[in-house]
Amino acid sequence: MSTATHKLLKGATGDWEMVIGMEIHAQVTSNSKLFSGASTAFGGEPNSHVSLVDAAMPGMLPVINEECVRQAVRTGLGLNAKINLRSVFDRKNYFYPDSPQGYQISQYKSPVVGEGEVLVELDGGRSVTVGIERLHLEQDAGKMLHDQSPTMSYVDLNRSGVALMEIVSKPDIRDAEQAKAYVTKLRSILRYLGTCDGDMEKGSLRADVNVSVRKPGGPLGTRCEIKNMNSITFIGQAIEYEARRQIEILEDGGEIDQETRLYDPNKGETRSMRSKEEAHDYRYFPDPDLLPLEFSQSFVDELKADLPELPDQKKTRFVVDFGLSAYDASVLVAERESAVFYETVLDKLGNRARDGKMAANWVINELFGRLNKEGRDITGSPVNAEQLAAIIDLIGEGTISGKIAKDLFEIVWQEGGDPRALVESRGMKQVTDLSAIEKVVDDIIAANPDKAAQVKDKPQSLGWFVGQVMKASGGKANPQSVNDLLKSKLGI
Repeated sequence: MSTATHKLLKGATGDWEMVIGMEIHAQVTSNSKLFSGASTAFGGEPNSHVSLVDAAMPGMLPVINEECVRQAVRTGLGLNAKINLRSVFDRKNYFYPDSPQGYQISQYKSPVVGEGEVLVELDGGRSVTVGIERLHLEQDAGKMLHDQSPTMSYVDLNRSGVALMEIVSKPDIRDAEQAKAYVTKLRSILRYLGTCDGDMEKGSLRADVNVSVRKPGGPLGTRCEIKNMNSITFIGQAIEYEARRQIEILEDGGEIDQETRLYDPNKGETRSMRSKEEAHDYRYFPDPDLLPLEFSQSFVDELKADLPELPDQKKTRFVVDFGLSAYDASVLVAERESAVFYETVLDKLGNRARDGKMAANWVINELFGRLNKEGRDITGSPVNAEQLAAIIDLIGEGTISGKIAKDLFEIVWQEGGDPRALVESRGMKQVTDLSAIEKVVDDIIAANPDKAAQVKDKPQSLGWFVGQVMKASGGKANPQSVNDLLKSKLGI
């Protein structure tokens, strides 16, 4: 782990340090389930995407889905992790009503992906490296429905057998900010790779969060696991609450019970779900219906060669090639769709090296700012990349000023249309004719002789004259031409 500073919590007996590890369950992007051909489509009628294998009918045998294996390997490569050419599927034995087999097919001692790492960027230019312990493939369970009947619970097995990647971090995370940034970064990597859509609302990505506290640098404390978190905001809130709950118990002379807890976002607190006093005995053993999973190094090499450019690589390229700040590059690459939009704008402009900074400013400040204000994402932007490029081009040509450009952006946002055609039809062109501007300049100087006399002693007051000329011209005068004329007329 890097030496990035992290948040310590103050208690009655001094400072406390959080130690956090996470288990991310990411649904694999695949048309069919891990061991059957049933559909993984979201939103079907209950029990409409269930094969005989998923329902655990007698004599039904699982068959591995090669695409899910490919996606797991690609994810491992994206996490800079060790790919194990031989792995084993195990039966994890436990009873739960929405798991008809009475066990889960998972991986225990021999996962498909071993150790890796994720570089997580934090505010203020800080960063932390979070180690990955392992990534393994496993089946998802079904879903219990408790609100359909006053006397019974129903079971929907549509999710039963859907492929999950469980990505287990090392206990390298030290505060809620790091935890939230880690999940955000991991989700971004998965989306770039196309191995999981990362939709937390639909349950495609969920987190189990292990939290313990200790005195800084002291031995590890007893941890509690907060299950099934599907919101990055709630993850941060749950960690803060759970850490403070544990500190209060310890400072009162109590002990932390190792247990599984749930977070209630309405009350802003965690509550006990079940005790982990007794050691788990899932009676893991290799699944007798599945051979060990083996593939060649050439299989891995082919997948690696076809990986897309990932966020960290793209960020470095944006900084080097387009001269962006590290912060601006980070904002643009945080989501794959945002980076694609930005590069599409540059492609339309034609000179990527020259226009990189201006395009970034417009995408981040004007477009993202407006999208955030209206609660939209980049895929629902009323202004497309071609339109935004045209606005930036018009500025670069001197056809419109920056102020006019913002007015034009507003028109395109509200009404759509071709920016060039709008500039022509609405008379929005910047005035560059010196004779037309000169009369406005002369009138303002004549009307303000006292201020004109003071400009030589106070050159900074030239800005007032520039503002008056721009106002009188309705923002259409070329600011550089205005500056040059004023300096000439006022003898600066």
